[in-house]
Amino acid sequence: MKKWTEADILALPAVIGLVTAGEILGIGRTKSYLLAQHGEFPVDIHRVDGRYKVPTAALRSYLGINKET
Repeated sequence: MKKWTEADILALPAVIGLVTAGEILGIGRTKSYLLAQHGEFPVDIHRVDGRYKVPTAALRSYLGINKET
């Protein structure tokens, strides 16, 4: 599993996949999908064309990472 730094997270595009978001949060692939299916993933997620997408702004907010710093 990749060790995500604040710089890595700030460099992400506006929207990322569920697995990547889970990895950043220390949640495995299977658990990420289970949480998403039950509406319990720690940050806001959206379904787009049948796929889970996570806005990086929501992820940064959850982690307390301010883009302006």
